Amino acid sequence: MNILFDTNIILDVLLKREPHFKFSSALVAVVEQQVLVGWLGATTITTIYYLVEKETNRKTANLAIKKILSLFNIASVSRVVLEEATELMFSDYEDAVLYQSAVHTNLDGIVSRNKKDFVKAKLPIYSPEELLLILDK
Repeated sequence: MNILFDTNIILDVLLKREPHFKFSSALVAVVEQQVLVGWLGATTITTIYYLVEKETNRKTANLAIKKILSLFNIASVSRVVLEEATELMFSDYEDAVLYQSAVHTNLDGIVSRNKKDFVKAKLPIYSPEELLLILDK
């Protein structure tokens, strides 16, 4: 199963954000164990770097990005993805970009803590808890 991870899932793990850390870290572990193929949108990487550096420091942000890149595949964000995202009428453009990135990469779904941000999605959108139940983890 090829799943795009919303930015919030990765930030939960890197910044140990409670109460979400438990389920988000379990999903990242499933990617590490190669039970699930994890994907991130290309724009997610820059957002994560910015927020981790702001919360911690540059060295920690660099290490976090290196670790992420060793675990996750990256879904491209092209001009077409950006243009089509404007047509989706999602409440959040960043989520629309992630969604279109997943569509263009032919992924099986998206995992997010904010499923409501993807109400117009045609791909399956899973909460971390739902996806872990499906994977029986």
